[in-house]
Amino acid sequence: MTTNSTTATEDAAPDADAVPELELADADILDAMRHIPGYLDITTADFRIIYHLAHAHAVARLFHGLTAGRLMRTGITGLPPATPLGAAARSFVEQGVKTLPVIDPDGRVLGVLTETDVLRQLGAASFLELLLQLLDGDGTLGDRGQDTATSAMMTTPAVTVTEHAGLREIMTAFRRHAGRGMPVVDAQGRCSGLLLRKDFLTACHLDESQ
Repeated sequence: MTTNSTTATEDAAPDADAVPELELADADILDAMRHIPGYLDITTADFRIIYHLAHAHAVARLFHGLTAGRLMRTGITGLPPATPLGAAARSFVEQGVKTLPVIDPDGRVLGVLTETDVLRQLGAASFLELLLQLLDGDGTLGDRGQDTATSAMMTTPAVTVTEHAGLREIMTAFRRHAGRGMPVVDAQGRCSGLLLRKDFLTACHLDESQ
């Protein structure tokens, strides 16, 4: 079982500070102004004020209403902590995700299980390595702990966000872990859905390399 830090905060309104402004030197501003036909009767300080206001307006326009609740995938079936490795692996395949919440009988998040956790239990760093091990062996997993309970493999406590978490909180949460997704919880800590990193980046018009 892996231990990690957790946070669950809220911020429904877009926050311009969540998307840092570029630092403009006077030379940058003056060079830009020279490329504009005609005469501009503004100072570099005026230009910075315009840029600051335009940046805040753009962030509000692009990310207005962006919350974890709107971006999350619903209908995700969490794993009870006693779920054996084999059943957990099948659940990954059936649901088409690489991260699943581990939940108690009331639906509260206890931790998260990832494909990486499963591979680690099977003694491989990647699916290709696992495949090579199978090809070099007898084609079976043998005794690799297929009955190991999910609770023994999961990361806990889970990094989660609330349904109302906005841009800043989602970005902060994803920076705290390298996983592909994280549970979204309600006010009682019950799992509402799963927010995938790729869905968040798509909503922000970014790709995973940025």
